[in-house]
Amino acid sequence: MKNIAVIGAGTMGNGIAHTFAQSGFKVQLIDIHADSLKKGLETITKNLDRMLAKTHLTAAQKQDTLNNITTFTDMAEGVASADLVVEAATENCDLKLKIFKQLDDICAKNTILASNTSSISITQIAAATSRPKQVIGMHFMNPVPIMKLVEIIRGYNTSDEVTKTIMELSKTLGKDPVEVNDYPGFVANRILMPMLNESIETLYNGVAGVTEIDTVMKLGMAHPMGPLQLADFIGLDICLSILNVMYDGFKNPKYAPCPLLVNMVSAGKLGVKSGEGFYDYSESRKAEKVAKQFL
Repeated sequence: MKNIAVIGAGTMGNGIAHTFAQSGFKVQLIDIHADSLKKGLETITKNLDRMLAKTHLTAAQKQDTLNNITTFTDMAEGVASADLVVEAATENCDLKLKIFKQLDDICAKNTILASNTSSISITQIAAATSRPKQVIGMHFMNPVPIMKLVEIIRGYNTSDEVTKTIMELSKTLGKDPVEVNDYPGFVANRILMPMLNESIETLYNGVAGVTEIDTVMKLGMAHPMGPLQLADFIGLDICLSILNVMYDGFKNPKYAPCPLLVNMVSAGKLGVKSGEGFYDYSESRKAEKVAKQFL
């Protein structure tokens, strides 16, 4: 494989594009919004600058990585030469089915189609195409350039050959791929999301405050980040979407989203991306933190 198309220039998409490009692949980064592509490239550049400052790569390697990325707003043009397409659009089932149906129509017959979905059935996604044997899940972790894990999810019809190819490809990226079967939430989110939801329930029930809950989990369980802060980092809307997928899939009340989470998403309190979630990430708060350094 030489040419990788990535659908979506958001947090996961630009991270996936960065990772492939840094590993020497030619990457076609695709998004229908030109502004999203611009922001995605800016994020990649900033992340490369951080790596450069820490001497994790050279200036030449940074430039090579950026040179490996070409942006497109037209999907057909972007996937024309792709050996692999990695879809990293919003975690919305209808949207993903629409994208995969379109990809099936416009991609070469031998192109492998992968989804970065964190919870939606690969079998269901594959059913929207005429090539279910060539559809697979590649669930990268955020931040993609740093996190080692990639969940490789086999759909019901995913071939052994495609699974082996994607497992080996993940290793060339410096990742540690783990093969899992296609059930709601897979492994990572089937375990993680109920924990985050229970943390929100603990806050909702008045057992303890935000910082107290996060402190208990950091100091008592050796977690690098508290669950409420992690939920903010993931995006509360994403957490809600994943919980809903698992609740619909298992029909088990233990996956039912906490009312507090539902209300916060309805109110637009989505975490880091919106400037406020369980913590305040607003510009005024940032300015306050900076000012305190000089007091």
